Amino acid sequence: MKKILFVSLIFSLFASICSASTTGFPEDYYKMKATVKKQVYFFNYLFPHIENANKAILKDRAFIKSLKENKDLKKTSLEYKRLEQIAKRYKVKDIFNYKYLLQRVDIVPPSMALAQAAIESGWGTSRFVKLGNNLFGHWTFGKVGIMPLRRDPNAKHLIRIFKSFEEAISAYMLNLNRTKAYYDFRKQREIARQKNENPSGIKLSQTMINYSQIRERYLKILKNVIRKNKLEAYDKKFYENLKKEKNEI
Repeated sequence: MKKILFVSLIFSLFASICSASTTGFPEDYYKMKATVKKQVYFFNYLFPHIENANKAILKDRAFIKSLKENKDLKKTSLEYKRLEQIAKRYKVKDIFNYKYLLQRVDIVPPSMALAQAAIESGWGTSRFVKLGNNLFGHWTFGKVGIMPLRRDPNAKHLIRIFKSFEEAISAYMLNLNRTKAYYDFRKQREIARQKNENPSGIKLSQTMINYSQIRERYLKILKNVIRKNKLEAYDKKFYENLKKEKNEI
């Protein structure tokens, strides 16, 4: 019976990776007991989606670099239009401020993203995940969203609803890359780039003090989740995959 369940879980994992979009975890996941095996499944399930989101960011980053700080682009050119779209997405007013753009258009280390997803979603068991694919606890002040059960009477926020995990992950990364509260995250990542180092999830996780109301305690929890679950291995896997792809091109 255990063998059949394991095969079923593996099949579900690969099915999710191949699908165009992912909404929620497979039902088999929720039937598993809270063990290390379930935690590993959680990380393995989300890693490909986090990797793909990062690769999409790196494509835009490579495009920006390919322009070599050229400020004479014609407004009718495809390059100008693409650069304009990227700048608008990352809330950069001066589209030719390449340094500022590159500070924002960059990856979120998988280990940090996975740890935050686990914490914010209760390992995928949160009703916000089940009802809205919300892995990272994103709020909204719009009319559409999920009402928190224990919301303060004076509060007006709702929990944001996403069409898929992919959309939630993309929104999470964009949030870290353009919001004022995460300036230190971007600055520390930039420093790592200047040293020709790969951004470290465990180091950058310690810049997330504004992500949660529990602040310093949140940083300790993040570090503990990354270390206890050996999530830095996912960073290593991600960077190794990038190297392999570059060699193939």
